[in-house]
Amino acid sequence: MDEPIRILCVDDEKGVLRSIERVFLDEEYEILKATSWKEGLKILEEVSPIQIVMSDYRMPEMNGVDFLHEVCKRWPDSVRIVLSGYADTVAVVDAVNEGQIYKFLAKPWNDDELKFTVANALERYFLYQKNRKLTEELKARNEELRTINENLEQIVEQRTEDLRLRNRVLTVSQHILQSLPVGVLGVDTKGLIVYCNDEGESLFSEKAGEIMGKERVDFFPEVLNGFVRQVEEKAYASEVLQLPGGPMRVKGTLLKHDGNQEGIVVVIDRENGNG
Repeated sequence: MDEPIRILCVDDEKGVLRSIERVFLDEEYEILKATSWKEGLKILEEVSPIQIVMSDYRMPEMNGVDFLHEVCKRWPDSVRIVLSGYADTVAVVDAVNEGQIYKFLAKPWNDDELKFTVANALERYFLYQKNRKLTEELKARNEELRTINENLEQIVEQRTEDLRLRNRVLTVSQHILQSLPVGVLGVDTKGLIVYCNDEGESLFSEKAGEIMGKERVDFFPEVLNGFVRQVEEKAYASEVLQLPGGPMRVKGTLLKHDGNQEGIVVVIDRENGNG
């Protein structure tokens, strides 16, 4: 056991205290003796822990039941045992039934029974301590889980808000691209047309609504496909091309992320075909 075992014995007869001490000579118990309830309370205030408090019932000024009731209020962990030569004392029986006292032993006691009672009382004490420790650990774990859940809720809420913001930004970006007075086309690394704004669609009016998802080599005029190949080689190009709608300024740039090519953006400005 990690803590010393202490038994406080309270009896106004010193001979009784010596007798109890002799019973436990072979045990590694520290026997503390008091001849009055006042002395018993003083020892309890000064020494800790005291696992078992054993008191005679018949004592001057305060009987053993009242004394142990006070012990129960101030040191509830201590296991309380009462000794009495009056086995039929109603107060003792009531105190045991109420749970203030763990055990009642009649005087004269049987040494083996006293040892057995003390051993069981200690087992009860340490079991209670273990259960209380487990309860405190469980409470701490539950508090940790509650904190984690609260933090998780905050993280989820923050990420949800981030997603809302990104969606708003994406929506606004889409509106901006759709409203630009120039055609904007996006081609992925496999040559698929993955984006075309409204102005871009107007440049291919005969095939409007059929652009995205098409192979650029099949959909774009050869002059525009040649321009895209320039962008793939040089990463950027700008020139005036003769397209079906007339001469137009075309600019293209290679999109990269973390060093990896993601596609090409082509901007077509019909108003600047001469510049």
